[in-house]
Amino acid sequence: MSGGVIPGNDPRLDRRMAMAVLLRGAPGGRGDMLLVTGLGSTTYDAASVGDDARNFYLWGAMGAASMIGLGLAIAQPQRRVLVVTGDGEMLMGLGGLATIGVERPPNLAIVVFDNASYAETGMQPSHTQGGVSLSGVARACGIEAVFDITDDAALKEFAARLHFFERTVFARIAIHADEPPRVLPSRDGVFLKNRFRRALGVD
Repeated sequence: MSGGVIPGNDPRLDRRMAMAVLLRGAPGGRGDMLLVTGLGSTTYDAASVGDDARNFYLWGAMGAASMIGLGLAIAQPQRRVLVVTGDGEMLMGLGGLATIGVERPPNLAIVVFDNASYAETGMQPSHTQGGVSLSGVARACGIEAVFDITDDAALKEFAARLHFFERTVFARIAIHADEPPRVLPSRDGVFLKNRFRRALGVD
C-alpha cells in the first residue's frame, strides 16, 4: 500500500467503486461509521452508494472537510469518523492536517481521492500533478499511519481494516480524472444538519 506520487493518470481506480468499497468493504459493512464528504465529486460519490443520515455533505466550505471530521472524532470518540474528500479540497485545507497530526484522535480516517485535477472547475491540473505529495504532507504533520493506494487489492485491504485502526489514518487513493453522472443528495443545509444530529442522537 505504500509508494510515491504517481505521474500522469495511471495506475488509478474508479472513484465510484472506491467509495463503495470504503463504505461496504469492512467485515459487517459500514456499521455506525460517520461520513464527511468534501464539496463536489466525493459528495456525488457517497450519494451514489446510497444517501444516509450518517452522511454529512459539505456543499460549500472548501478546505474544511478534514477539520469537521476532526471535531466529530473528538466529540464522538466511540464512533469511527471517515472523511472522504478530493485533492483540490485537501490542498486548500493543508493546515487542518497539521492540527490533526497534533491531536491524532484514534477514531479518525482521512481519505483523499486524488485525480490530480480540479474537477469542479474544469479539470485543470492540481498541485498533486505537479509533484505535491499529500501522503508526504500527512507524514510530515505527524500522522504515522499513511497509505498510498493505487490498486484494487490495496483498496480492499484498507477498507477491511478501516474499523480496526487504533490511531489516526490518512490514505491517498489515486482515481481516474473522469466525471461520472452526478448523484445529488439534498442541498438543504438545515435539513442535512438536523438529520445528521438525529443520527448522532443529540436531537
